[in-house]
Amino acid sequence: MRAESQPALASTTMVPAREAAATAMAGAAAAWLRSLAPEQVAVALFDSPLTPGAEAERLKWFYTPTDHGGLAIRNQTPHQQRLAMQLVASGLSKAGYATVAMVMGLENILDQVEGWQVNWGRQRGRDPGLYWLRLFGRPGDPTWAWRFGGHHISLNNVIVAGRVVSTTPCFVGADPAETTLLGASLRPLHGLEHSARQLASSLGARQWRQALLHGRAVSDIVSGNRPMVAHGDTMMHMQDLWRGRFADPTLAGVVDDIDRRAEDGSGYTERDHAAVAISIPPKGLSARDMGADQRTDLRRLLALYTGRAPEDLADAYAAHYLTESVLDEVHFSWAGSTDAGRPHYYRVQGPNVLIEYDNTQRAANHAHSVWRDPVSDFGLDVLAEHRARAAH
Repeated sequence: MRAESQPALASTTMVPAREAAATAMAGAAAAWLRSLAPEQVAVALFDSPLTPGAEAERLKWFYTPTDHGGLAIRNQTPHQQRLAMQLVASGLSKAGYATVAMVMGLENILDQVEGWQVNWGRQRGRDPGLYWLRLFGRPGDPTWAWRFGGHHISLNNVIVAGRVVSTTPCFVGADPAETTLLGASLRPLHGLEHSARQLASSLGARQWRQALLHGRAVSDIVSGNRPMVAHGDTMMHMQDLWRGRFADPTLAGVVDDIDRRAEDGSGYTERDHAAVAISIPPKGLSARDMGADQRTDLRRLLALYTGRAPEDLADAYAAHYLTESVLDEVHFSWAGSTDAGRPHYYRVQGPNVLIEYDNTQRAANHAHSVWRDPVSDFGLDVLAEHRARAAH
């Protein structure tokens, strides 16, 4: 899936940034692990990513309010919570961490929006303490990983030989996407939406025909929470985005109803879903068919996603897309309206990147965004090479 002409994201120019990020993560993870009681360690620490059982668990990721696996923030002491959040911050830029922390706090607002009624089979349906942290292998091991996730957050990091080799999938959502404050508004993902709309609105008629996937927006990101992305993938339905199906028929009915309302809102049929399916090569408008200003806008949009990574690593990602031949392979596509406040979806896709954004549900006030690497999500390419060398 990687274009032969493109320099790899693992090139030597990125090595210092990958090593610095790994060092920070290892220090923060070790401090958190030391603070835990034995019974907490049993929940927080899983086997190495190189073991089949751990790998199967590590590849399970979610953005729904289901059990993400690991030790929940609410089940930690205040001191442990601080150390946990230091680990989370070590895997993000300052802006990325602020966004993630803000999304966690939105659970309190969403609880009020929903009339304090949603339960999801627990005492509090929307709980800012229900974000889970889990280590796979011990920090400092030749190969280890960590995951942090809860409703609308999933961060996945893999470290091999003292270098961060993968920071994806990286999911950040917001519900509500916009909240009215006293004299202001809170919009955690506004930059992602505004920048993409600016690019879409700049396209000429011929460019727009290439970029347009569908006149209506699909109701969720198309790649869903699949561990790997493949040609022909269509949108996953709500029932498949949880850690198993609900045994309680009432809760199962709630999920079915959410999915039904989302599908009714989009008006999508199987044929429509096929039209917006993931494809390799990508659908949409290639950057090589964009003008100079549009290419600048596309780079800016890419940087808003790769900028979630620690600053040095984010700078290295940004530099990668300064290479003209690299940017040429990136495609931009859109579905739905370009009017603010109307349901829409967009995708940015290239050999080493898949970005999706949708804001469709709750009257276009519930946004999802994901940054993925179809080649190296979860570091699977690097781990496969590691296993192959070990076998010889």
